[in-house]
Amino acid sequence: MGEHVFEGPAGPAMGPRLFGGQAIAQALMAGCAAEDGGRLPNSLHAHFLKAGASTDRVRYTVTTLSEGRSFAVRRIDGMQGDTLIFSMTASFHIEEAGHEHATPSPFDLDIDAALSALEDWRSKSARANDAPLVDRLQKRPIEIVPLEPDSLFGAGASKPQTAVWMRMREPSGADPLMQRALLAYASDMMFLRNALLPHGVRPGSSQVQAASLDHAIWFHETPDFDAWHLYATESPWAGHARGLNRGHFYDLQGRMVASVAQESLMRPRGEARDRLLQDKAS
Repeated sequence: MGEHVFEGPAGPAMGPRLFGGQAIAQALMAGCAAEDGGRLPNSLHAHFLKAGASTDRVRYTVTTLSEGRSFAVRRIDGMQGDTLIFSMTASFHIEEAGHEHATPSPFDLDIDAALSALEDWRSKSARANDAPLVDRLQKRPIEIVPLEPDSLFGAGASKPQTAVWMRMREPSGADPLMQRALLAYASDMMFLRNALLPHGVRPGSSQVQAASLDHAIWFHETPDFDAWHLYATESPWAGHARGLNRGHFYDLQGRMVASVAQESLMRPRGEARDRLLQDKAS
């Protein structure tokens, strides 16, 4: 749209609000467009300031905050009309050699077993036909295979830990910059619910107002998101109407390719809020 000003079109939506992963991915690509030193994004930190509309375009303005030989840091602000809805800083780093270590995946890297388990759940669970989320996910550009479908899609309380396999539904053949943006888009899917799982509520429930507050990603390797990646996630804490979620992406070879953290709003509503207030008073 002009020097360091870009416009992102509307994309697949799951409701009237702009999907956070889309804003993150588009902002990252806008930041990448200002990069001419051969650096790749190594981290980003995003804040969702206002609820955006899923049907409207977003205008992204890129400001370079610092730039050296190895690193550059840029701020990307997202606007709809005259309203600032989103702000993100992204760091870019040249490829360098260094000491290496990584925590292995806490789950088996067996996509075939996960596919079989999902088909078995669909054939036997009444919830598979009643959960609108299952159908809506089939219309998204990211294919998702959960390790424990009943825990992820069910209505009961369960441990605050999940894992899903993810990849592009259609091969993209994308370059390294876009591959990182694809992972950034996917990182906001099936994530916020980790903090809600122990409490027997899910995003979209009338019992809770749920939204992403901020989101951070550290890129360790360039993913190939045309291939399967395991997104292993957990919530170590929730309180004060907020929940903390964190996770790691692993490729089929077991490499940790990215780490993610997010704080979410999970404000009780209606009877759920009344019960919590009574419990606190007693």
